[in-house]
Amino acid sequence: MNTTKLDLKHKPLLVAHRGCSGLERENTGAAFIAAGNRSYWGIETDIHRTGDGNFILIHDADTQRVANDRILVEESTLDTLRQITLCNKYTGEKDRRGLCLPTLAEYIAICKHYEKHAVLELKSSFSEQELDRIVCEIAAADYLDHTTFISFHYETLVLLRANHPDVSAQFLIGKELPENWLELLCAQKLDLDVYYKNLTKDMVRICHKNGIKVNCWTVDDPAVAVQLAKWGVDQITTNILE
Repeated sequence: MNTTKLDLKHKPLLVAHRGCSGLERENTGAAFIAAGNRSYWGIETDIHRTGDGNFILIHDADTQRVANDRILVEESTLDTLRQITLCNKYTGEKDRRGLCLPTLAEYIAICKHYEKHAVLELKSSFSEQELDRIVCEIAAADYLDHTTFISFHYETLVLLRANHPDVSAQFLIGKELPENWLELLCAQKLDLDVYYKNLTKDMVRICHKNGIKVNCWTVDDPAVAVQLAKWGVDQITTNILE
């Protein structure tokens, strides 16, 4: 199995969703490296707070789906979560010892090594202090200029903007599009990261008129990607397209 190549002269920037999750277990070093070895512009992942105040990369609030064992992320220590072996994407078994939950530092190091843009989804309702710690850790790795923060939690993005007005950030919007979506974006100087079925050609035009970039998720159908490219979207987040 491999990625599906998009035959486009002018492709939007492609972001590997949770790493190259169409090929490897999502949000693992293996998925990030698979994306790094391909033509993706960016690598997306998800960050949670742990019970002992650290940070770990995982999409869900618990480990059930990726590891079979249900351990609550925000009630567990970093060490406990790091010791969990995740299930192989293909066998469903814990037969690859290297499949574990990465730290933020490991993810940034992989993005930096492969020169990929880091797209970091803020899953928890982080405090201002926690956001500062995340930003400072990325800045210490000299990679803040190559990182975009995304979140469904508008309030979290407001807190992020309070101390870090110049970082790249996108407001994630799912199946319910707020009537005042443009006002929200403009108020905090955010770009748009929207569920592709909620996006229209006119929305792309309005965003670009207001200096707003458009990313859409999660697109795995080549025909859909071609249509979005014709509309002029800036980025496409995908599990398998390349």
